[in-house]
Amino acid sequence: MWACALAILVGTMVLFVFDPARHGFYPQCYFRKLTGWACPGCGGLRAAHELLHCRVGESFRLNPIVPLVGPFFLVWVGWMIWGWVRHRQLPEVRPAWWWILLVVLVVFGVGRNLV
Repeated sequence: MWACALAILVGTMVLFVFDPARHGFYPQCYFRKLTGWACPGCGGLRAAHELLHCRVGESFRLNPIVPLVGPFFLVWVGWMIWGWVRHRQLPEVRPAWWWILLVVLVVFGVGRNLV
């Protein structure tokens, strides 16, 4: 668990320092390369970089899902860490939450390509 937390911290620091729009070592979107359409995650790294620099408007312009879902993700990570620290096991995530996330991402992905 601590290794995952350290990896997230290091990854966040790298994303804060190195702008994905200017550095080529970040992964490319194969879905976009193959289809020409933007997937739900396209622009997500650039949006996260902008959000780490407190530029919410620019982050929303690049990928609205990042600033909208980001706070929920942070709460979820905190809940998972709290469950691990308190009970030495990860809390159960109900399957309904995964289905909700899948529906939101599919609707967002289709919608962003129609506009």
